[in-house]
Formats: sequence, structure tokens, C-alpha cells
Amino acid sequence: MKQYINIILIAALVYGLISCEDFLTEKEMPRVTIDFYGTQQGADAAAIAAYSYMRYGLGGERSIYFTELGTDLFTHGEDGGQSAGAFNLYDNNMNPSYFTLYEYWENLYKGIATANLASQALREGSLPEKDKNEAIAEMLFVRAYFYFDLVQQFGRIPLVIEASYEVRTDFSRASVAEVYNQIIEDLTFASDNLPEIPKAVGRATRYAASHLLAKVYLTRGSAVTDERGQQPDDMENALLYARRVIDSGRHTLMSNFSDLWKMANEMNQEVIFAVQFTNELVYNESGNTLHLYFGSWYEDQVGMVRDIENGRPYRRFNATNKVMLNLFDRKNDSRYYKSFKWAYYANRQNDKLELGDTAIYYSLNPPVQEYRYKYFTWDRENRENNRRYFPPLVKHFDNTRLTVAQEASSRDWVRIRLAETYLIAAEAAGRKGDLATAVSYINVVRQRAAWQDGETKMPQYWREEGGIPGDTNSTYDLIKVSEDDLRINFVDFILDERARELLGEVCRWEDLVRCEKLLEYVKKYNPDAAVNIQSYHKLRPIPQNHIDRLNPQGLDSEEQNEGYY
Repeated sequence: MKQYINIILIAALVYGLISCEDFLTEKEMPRVTIDFYGTQQGADAAAIAAYSYMRYGLGGERSIYFTELGTDLFTHGEDGGQSAGAFNLYDNNMNPSYFTLYEYWENLYKGIATANLASQALREGSLPEKDKNEAIAEMLFVRAYFYFDLVQQFGRIPLVIEASYEVRTDFSRASVAEVYNQIIEDLTFASDNLPEIPKAVGRATRYAASHLLAKVYLTRGSAVTDERGQQPDDMENALLYARRVIDSGRHTLMSNFSDLWKMANEMNQEVIFAVQFTNELVYNESGNTLHLYFGSWYEDQVGMVRDIENGRPYRRFNATNKVMLNLFDRKNDSRYYKSFKWAYYANRQNDKLELGDTAIYYSLNPPVQEYRYKYFTWDRENRENNRRYFPPLVKHFDNTRLTVAQEASSRDWVRIRLAETYLIAAEAAGRKGDLATAVSYINVVRQRAAWQDGETKMPQYWREEGGIPGDTNSTYDLIKVSEDDLRINFVDFILDERARELLGEVCRWEDLVRCEKLLEYVKKYNPDAAVNIQSYHKLRPIPQNHIDRLNPQGLDSEEQNEGYY
């Protein structure tokens, strides 16, 4: 069992202090516990509790809906449910009373309350200065992590940076600029004071803080018309902190893109920070459930029965035509075929197929002959025909689950990895006009994206894309970028490069919003979402529970985001 989980009994003390109905109605906490958090043992317990709130995002259909549906890359599959309406169709389900919004809001503020409590106790405690600063830095990293999620989703939000021991109803919303300033202040301290090597698996380092700080500067500085408090040196600072990670040598890219998604490689050197899960179900809460939502239906086909390897086919998400047809150089960029599952192999013998025979094959092209197996062609014209049967994204699959029915996966949720650090550095440099530096960082990612010299390519290379069978030559020279490639529209280029590398990694909606491209891209690439989306959908509605608490006499228009009632 991972070390991150080992202090669960101590962490329960912290849960006891902050497991109230919500962060705005905290009950008075036992005074005897405050001194405890000023000790090393207490600091570790607080860290365990604070990090645990990060797991909420994948304990059901939560963070993935906030970030992937309703974008240019994913639309809803056959079994989208109410969440598809709210997050993909932008219909009336996306309203202030939608329960998922408040659950998300409440959970993040509980994490913030934990960080505030521990930070205050640590400042008043008697730990040696270095240990104290390190422990405070960890709590500030956690607080900044949650505030960054909140401000991107909701805009103006309550900014609470002190522990509260009494019932309060005066949590008014701060400006977006104020929130960004606080996030930057917290992460700057964290970047300077966290250790280079994590204290335990799943704990933050100075490089996790530096990456997140670079992304915060990039996000603030990406605004053109939005008011985020952007400053002239935002891109310089984004590049500075991204380089701090890259130049440290502490992290390296995996050599093969496919290897990133193998369960045996979870603890690889590309991962800078991941939210931890475990196979010990008693400690795993709801677990990581992302493996459920990208699957395609398969158990109705000859030779197939539901199993652990192929997952539970909930069919919540499937890719848009942009992803399947236009986003990649499908022949030379290996990320395309390595990101999806294209074939299923018979796991039930019958008179037509032997075990291990191809049972299902997905293609972009119509069949050229009859096959014993089921051959599905991606329908370019009618997206309804792609909602049940489609190539599923493989990044979140977990073939180590203990039973076929188990929903709680032990797969870690990778929130920060080095490939994104390179893309942050590239974008910051490009936005500053330094295209040469941008190209150098993008090409590090492209080098890994290419088929490698000596690599046995997947059969789609020749079967689908016209390559030569048996060719083991590198394709890097065919996909590396030049400065000319970036000059036409740099922001569009970098958004598409982030899509190719980070497809389905819980960040796309926020990328489009920060670049002020949400409305444009959705209308152009997601016909399902295009019908209803409006400019105000760049923010979610403030949960009605919060507004009613602050103003029991009724809704004050200032307290709700534009467009929602």
C-alpha cells in the first residue's frame, strides 16, 4: 500500500475537525488539537487530510465533466446522462441549483479550510524554521491548487486564507485578480520552500509548485479581454518557473508515449505530481473512476464478454471529428494510434473465433473485404452512429482491478507531468515573440511523439495510413516544427499541440477558456454543444446554496455570474 495512505488514522483527526456540512458553517473546533498541528506529526496528518480532497475529483463523474465535455475534443457518448446536458449541451441543467456544482465547490473549500487550519497552527508552532516553512509551503501548495481550480471554473469566488472557528455568513466574493494574486503568492512560497524530493509518495515538491506556478502565470497572462489582473511580466515568469522544472534534471520524459499509460509505470520520472489511489479498498474511498467513462460497447459482439482488460463500457465520452480526423498527423505522430484502443481480441471461444482472435476492429476507412470479426468504420457524417461504438481513449484504463464489476480503480491521477511543462515553456516563449525557444521546447515533445528509430510500428501505420510494412525508421523529421509553423496563428497551434499531448487529461475546457477560445472552438468543432453555448458559459454558475446562505432574503444579482438565474 502506498505510503501516502499509511497515516489514515492520524488524518481522521483532521477530518473530524472539518467534516461539517460545508466550509461556511464550521463548528468550533476542539482547542486541544490546535497545538498538535504545530508539530511534525500534526503537519503530516494535516497534509494527508488536505491531499485527500483532491481524490474527490475522480470519485465519480466530477472533474472530468468540468473539463472535457463541451469542448472541441469530446462530446457525449450514448450514455451521457444529465451531466451530458449540463456540461456538453449547455442546456438548462447547467444552473445554480445543479447539485454537482455545489458538491465540487464544497469539497474544494473543505480542502482549503484544512490548509488554512494547518498553516495557522504551523506558524504558531515550535518546529525549527526550515521544517516549519516546508510544512507551511505544502499547505499553501494545496490551497493554491484548489483555488486555481475554483477561479478557473467560477471566476469571482470567496477568498478565505485564515482558519475560521465560528459560524460566518460574510464570505463575499473576491475579484479574479485578487484570487490570482493570492495563488501566486502561495505558490511562490511553496516553490522556494518545498523539498526537491517528496517527503512521501504523493506529496508535493518544489518542482510541482514551480510547474503549477508557471501554469498560473500563463493562465493569467493569456487573457486579452478578460480581467484576471494580468501583468506585463506574466509570460516571463511562466517561462522562468517552467525552466526551473526542466533544467533541474529531476524529471525526464518517458521514451515511448504508450508506456505512460501502463499501470506498471505509474511511478515514472515524467510524473511531477499525482493524486494517489490504492488497491486497498478500505482506504480508497470511491477510487479513481475515470476508467469507466471513455469505454466503448463491446460485449454484444461475437467472441466478447465483459472483462477486466477491456473495462466497463459506460460510453460517457467519445471524441469529435476534429480529434479523429483532423487533429493529428495520423501516420507520423504515434500519439494518435497510441491514444486509442483500435482492436478487441476474443475472450470467449465460439465456432467463429478462437481465443485471442481479433473480434472488433475500428477504422477510419470502410472495409475492403469481408472479415470474420466486426469491422466498425468511423462515421464522418452522422455522429449518432459513433456514440455506442468508437475507439476508446486508453489513458485511464486499469487492467489491475480485482474484479470485473469493481468501479474504484487504483490508478493515480497524474495532474502534473513534464511534457506539459515543456508546452507551458513553449507557449510562454511564443507569446513573448521568442519563436526559436518555443520551437525548441515543442520539438522535445514531438521527438517523443514520433515513431522511434527501430520501433515496431502499430499495423495501422501501413494498413490505414499507407506506410511501408516493416518500416522501423523514425518519423521525427516529418513532424518536427519550425518557426514558420508557429507564425500563422500561434495560439491555435499551441492549443492543438496541447490537445494532441494531453487529450483527455482533465484540462481542455480550462485551456479554451484561458485562451478565450471556448465559444469559437465549440461552435466550430462540437455540433452537439454548439446549439446552446453562449459567451457567458466561460464560467459556471455560483452554486445557489452559497448565494442563499449569504443572502437569505433572496438572490442579489451581484452574487451570481452573468447569464444564470
